[in-house]
Amino acid sequence: MRILVKIAILMAISLCMFNYVESQAKGKTSQSLSEKVQQLTDMNVKRPVMRFNGNRFKDFVKSAPRNYSVVVMFTAMAPARQCVICRHAHDEYQIVANSYRHSPVYSNKLFFAMVDFDEGSDVFQMLRLNTAPVFIHFPAKGKPKPADTMDIQRVGVSAEVIGKWIQERTDIQIRIFRPPNYSTTVAVLMLTAFVGGFLYLRRNNLDFLYNKQMWGFLAVIFCFAMVSGQMWNHIRSPPFVHKGHNGGIAYIHGSSQGQLVIETYIVMFLNAMIVTGMILLTESGWQTDARKGKISAVVGLVLVIVFFSLILSIFRSKAQGYPYSFLFK
Repeated sequence: MRILVKIAILMAISLCMFNYVESQAKGKTSQSLSEKVQQLTDMNVKRPVMRFNGNRFKDFVKSAPRNYSVVVMFTAMAPARQCVICRHAHDEYQIVANSYRHSPVYSNKLFFAMVDFDEGSDVFQMLRLNTAPVFIHFPAKGKPKPADTMDIQRVGVSAEVIGKWIQERTDIQIRIFRPPNYSTTVAVLMLTAFVGGFLYLRRNNLDFLYNKQMWGFLAVIFCFAMVSGQMWNHIRSPPFVHKGHNGGIAYIHGSSQGQLVIETYIVMFLNAMIVTGMILLTESGWQTDARKGKISAVVGLVLVIVFFSLILSIFRSKAQGYPYSFLFK
């Protein structure tokens, strides 16, 4: 009987000790979580986009406990890295973070961070990242899924696109507030003043306004700008260039759903050369000098063939599976 009593007492003592240790562990975990959230909140007050190195990334993103989501931009901002798109992507990412911090939906359930390669190369190795920039959403529970990595090759890196992607991953709608940009207004005012001053000085001789060639030239330039996709650039704010799959700089976007700023200028130039060739071909029949007419026809034909082949090659590279080409593949 005494043995049974002793066993019961020992079991009761063991159970009490186990409950005490478990409660202490829970209290420590809760305290650790609250400390992490408080530290992130304090850092977020100073910077809307927090800079993480390897240790901070492991402490605040990879290690548990965590009841908040983190959107991390992996970039390489150092000039030696020659990441042309990284600066533009960082500016757009900063706009999103600022908009979130000053929005009514702001809370400690979502934070924005950035890991630079020169400050956290171990993080790049851990996540097997070999390019930049990369946007990854780390959810509060579980590991990131493929959809938690933003496809910037397809959608670009504008603040509006980043905000939409974050809404899809977190159900948090961020209204983008861009800082006022007065450069366009100043440029329009200066241009208006220049044109107005020019017309005032030439008020006694405005015959040039009836020059058909001048208005035709301006109309063609406008058509070049619209056909090449300048309006799309204004709406979507794509990067100037980006890194290709082989690590080099790509000047042509690999998808028919997107384009780069420099790609617009390339297409505009190619269209201008094709039109120039067509004009030379047309004008060759009106030449009074037969020799000049032949030269004009040959030069125009060469321009049309070469530059049409180039623009067809660009279209073929963007529209995967397009079977036709001319001089260039």
